[in-house]
Amino acid sequence: MQSPILTIDQLLRILRESAGESDAVPGGDVLDTEFADLGYDSLALLEATGRIGREYGLRLDDDVVVAAVTPRQLLAVVNETADR
Repeated sequence: MQSPILTIDQLLRILRESAGESDAVPGGDVLDTEFADLGYDSLALLEATGRIGREYGLRLDDDVVVAAVTPRQLLAVVNETADR
């Protein structure tokens, strides 16, 4: 199994940058916290995944990304895409 291309720390950095606020996403154990509970709607999530795609050179399917409701699920989608 390959090392993940995107880690939780990198994902949280991108989410914070996408929100434009340094404290928009709490630190700590948020892997299984739904994005809605973190204050992200589907448009904000699409913004963040767009940044991920650009930074890591990945093409992420919007339907699959929107289906990811927690950071753990989004990390799985991104890292699975990178393994292809």
